[in-house]
Amino acid sequence: MKALVTGGAGFIGSHVVDAYLAQGMKVVIVDDLSTGHMANVNPAATFYQVDLRSPELERVFEAERPEVVSHHAAQMSVRRSVADPLFDADVNILGSLRLLECARRHGVQRVVYISSGGAVYGEPEYLPCDEAHPVRPICQYGVSKHTVEHYLYLYHDLYGLSYQVLRYPNVYGPRQDPEGEAGVVAIFTGQMLQDEGVVINGAGNQERDFVYVEDCARANLLVLEGSLPPGIYNLGSGRGTSVNQIFEALRDITGYARDPQHGPSKLGETSRIYLDARAAQRDFAWEPSVALEEGLRRTVDYFRNQQPDPART
Repeated sequence: MKALVTGGAGFIGSHVVDAYLAQGMKVVIVDDLSTGHMANVNPAATFYQVDLRSPELERVFEAERPEVVSHHAAQMSVRRSVADPLFDADVNILGSLRLLECARRHGVQRVVYISSGGAVYGEPEYLPCDEAHPVRPICQYGVSKHTVEHYLYLYHDLYGLSYQVLRYPNVYGPRQDPEGEAGVVAIFTGQMLQDEGVVINGAGNQERDFVYVEDCARANLLVLEGSLPPGIYNLGSGRGTSVNQIFEALRDITGYARDPQHGPSKLGETSRIYLDARAAQRDFAWEPSVALEEGLRRTVDYFRNQQPDPART
């Protein structure tokens, strides 16, 4: 089986590439390297530096003829989506629509689409959120990610393109970029290891569902097994962990001696969100296997042992 992974030079996408290759699949990566890095690219994969919005995408499909597409590439910053909603929609909606058109025209059998369990539901009416929870996003990023879910349903109904939507929780682990807007685990870890000040947005009581990256990559494999019908699935642990708790856990692991500072809350940020993933456990036997403390230790070890790479772009 040949899979095309968009965003395969990025944090999560590169782990999915590794998981696919470990199972003997052929893998093609499409990434424009706007946030991804060549240092993350598995040399066993075929790599194309292409923007999803570019006409060059069609040529990749013509040349490679993938059977499966795992779509991770996205504008993923909540803050940027609020500040520049046109750019957010251009990348996340129009880029995804171009991808679906290529998939339709070139015989792709299945699309695995990565959505956001932390952004599409908005402020939860109940916790943990299951897939039946109302979708009421409070940021443009959540709107754009959910919009593509509707296109997937349409493309299945009109053209028979099979799909699974994976609504990710807060994913953390090795290769997450601590520079710029990234996951709080990577940011805090990088700052603590450099003995820099750590700033928590707001009071730090906001809760998220933290799942280790290799567990999410494994879900991208499991949904390809058998004849799973089209559907939407949460990935998550079913419990919330506050940003303050993450800070304290990382402080213990790294030996960081400072107290945190507190800055303003981020516009468009949900206060509490964690996900019910029982449907994924029922339909394709997925559940997290790496406990939070163990995952945080692995992440700290990765950043502690990481050497600067002059080829990293």
